Amino acid sequence: MREITAAAVQVAPSSQPLTVGSIKNNGERALELVRACHAATGADLIVLPESVTTGFTPGIDTTELWDLVDDDIRTPYHRAARELGIHLVFGSYERAPERGIVYNAAYVVGPDGHEFGTYRKTHPFGSERADRGGWVTPGDDILVVSTEIGRIGVIICFDGDYPELARITAIEGAEIICRPSALLRSADLWELTNRARAYDNHVYVIGSNATGVDPAQVIYFGNSMIVTPIAEVVARAASHECWISARLDPAKALASLTPGSSVAQPFDHLEDRNLEVINRHAAALLGEARTSFARGAD
Repeated sequence: MREITAAAVQVAPSSQPLTVGSIKNNGERALELVRACHAATGADLIVLPESVTTGFTPGIDTTELWDLVDDDIRTPYHRAARELGIHLVFGSYERAPERGIVYNAAYVVGPDGHEFGTYRKTHPFGSERADRGGWVTPGDDILVVSTEIGRIGVIICFDGDYPELARITAIEGAEIICRPSALLRSADLWELTNRARAYDNHVYVIGSNATGVDPAQVIYFGNSMIVTPIAEVVARAASHECWISARLDPAKALASLTPGSSVAQPFDHLEDRNLEVINRHAAALLGEARTSFARGAD
């Protein structure tokens, strides 16, 4: 990874019923903010929220959503990345070949407009899961891509609650984990999970969260943030449409860790794993499990 300026652009989707027109409007507004952010910061990497093309809760059934989310809705984002010469990460629903099957996806686009890769959310939130009456089918793999600015991994929103996913992404080489989100829980959990995943794995985390109201009238709180590999929040947004940015310097990523005493802090959460213990209990880690406490209402 080289030293870069990274940014998160916080966008409110259209609150009108989801149509071709509202998707077009969402793209125009999101990319207006991307251009303003780049003009002000010269950011090398910009991250947009989850499902920025549509808003998170579409308010229509899965088949109708499938019909709307063709490949063309991504084209303006690719053009903007090429126009600005940036790396752009953005979220959108994606249709599978079979009509009615929809993924919650995020795309990493390079400065030539080329798509480095697609990540499909592996842990959809309960309400969005198709097998619970929602609209999304889970993805089945991680994503880490090598770019000129560094190795970029992607997780989406609720994925950030699963430390195993971020850990695998880091072990596979990610130096920056981008987390496009439209979080439906509290701001303290949002910060907790962003900081924990960054610190657990010594990676930068760029969490870009939605704000405003989506087509189903669900409200979002923003609070996008950039977190260093030692869990320091170096940029934080409020609740309105805006952007934040920070300079990420890999040479200083771990150097500023403040000791809690006179003892030096020479540790590496990846290198120092006790693999013997992990291997001994791998079956338990891979087995089914459920909390012993009552789950919240579906």
